Amino acid sequence: MDITPDNGEGIDVPPPHEAYAHAPDLRREMHQVLALDAERDGRRAGPGTGPPADAPAAERARLLRRAALMDRLASAVPGPGPVVAAAETADQLVLYDRRHPDLVAGPHPPDAVAPAGGSRLYVRQEYAAWTAAGHPGT
Repeated sequence: MDITPDNGEGIDVPPPHEAYAHAPDLRREMHQVLALDAERDGRRAGPGTGPPADAPAAERARLLRRAALMDRLASAVPGPGPVVAAAETADQLVLYDRRHPDLVAGPHPPDAVAPAGGSRLYVRQEYAAWTAAGHPGT
């Protein structure tokens, strides 16, 4: 697990305030991410009547939103617990994107960003690209 500091020094990745500038407020996003997790786990019915047409993209969006939420929480309330949780969820996104490189939205693949500056930086890159495509809060 990578718990590299989140400063982004030497890596062309937006800082948190830019990457998450258009993100839903933390409380709303937390509720939406929990709902996505519940739908995925079958604890709650989703808006559709079956698996999404593009299940890999839907799973990636869930992982990205979850990792971004945890990164935002760790930035707002730094401490060992939030930082470790942010690193763990970021690592999950990196692993998923390694298996699905066609879903990467940012300019750098996961292995170009994550080893150099931490997987949290990769989450910021990907969330900023996802935001630019108009997806937050969906």
